[in-house]
Amino acid sequence: MNGSIRVSAKTVDDAITEALIQLGVTSDCLEYEVIEKGSAGFLGIGMKQAVIEARRKPGTAEEEEDTKIRFDVTLEPEKKGRKEKVKEHKKEKREPEKKAEPKAYEKQDAEKELPKEEKKEEVVKAPVEKEESVPARKEKETAVVTEESKKAVEAFLLDTLKAMGMEVEITSEVDADGALSIDMKGENMGILIGKRGQTLDSLQYLANRVANKHQSGYVRVKLDTENYRARREETLKHLAKNIAHKVKRNRKPVSLEPMNPYERRIIHSALQSDPYVTTHSEGEEPYRKVVVTLKR
Repeated sequence: MNGSIRVSAKTVDDAITEALIQLGVTSDCLEYEVIEKGSAGFLGIGMKQAVIEARRKPGTAEEEEDTKIRFDVTLEPEKKGRKEKVKEHKKEKREPEKKAEPKAYEKQDAEKELPKEEKKEEVVKAPVEKEESVPARKEKETAVVTEESKKAVEAFLLDTLKAMGMEVEITSEVDADGALSIDMKGENMGILIGKRGQTLDSLQYLANRVANKHQSGYVRVKLDTENYRARREETLKHLAKNIAHKVKRNRKPVSLEPMNPYERRIIHSALQSDPYVTTHSEGEEPYRKVVVTLKR
């Protein structure tokens, strides 16, 4: 495949996400071929990484070139001929504007469109505020973790992992947010992480249920292994910046893949200070996704 890259990861989906980041494109502009599907092996033994060969879809580069012709005012000298054609095309469109009637119609259209744009901005901001308020509310309700809850969660995790045929070392502590933070170490922990962290998230949910059965008030449990949470956050921030660049360049909104509330908040936060794009969430759980759009 001409102009392609080869990417390997624990799963095919993770390899696709990495290819999107490296090529700076969205999923609708990516072509890929699965070289190796990967295998989890038997109880983690004989595990193989997934390998794909990916490239931009044909025509993507041409679309980017057209975008530069329309919006880039610093074109290279060899593109001067195309730039002059664009100017001539713009002049042809501007000639009817000299007449009185088209101007009146344009003013009416502009007055009609203005409220729609303002309304869209309100819709964009509302979901972001709702999602970002979730962690603040939980922090206020968080109770002090008791020794009984801590031991109960550790025992639950050790028993569950033993049933999975995994030998894991557990380290637990109460972090700065007042949550019970547990780190797990062992061999073949990729099995425990699962596809985009889904297995780890499910185990974390069960651990939270166990902790909250042993004391009053709300107790929050965080599970991590091989620094997965930090690595995933860095990947999402990198993806957010690449998508923002894509939106600025093409002037079209881009929808990301469905994510859980925690990962959506990372995307919102990463682009919150960007003066040219804005984000909002669409859809219902578990298919709710972030949409990045250009600011007016």
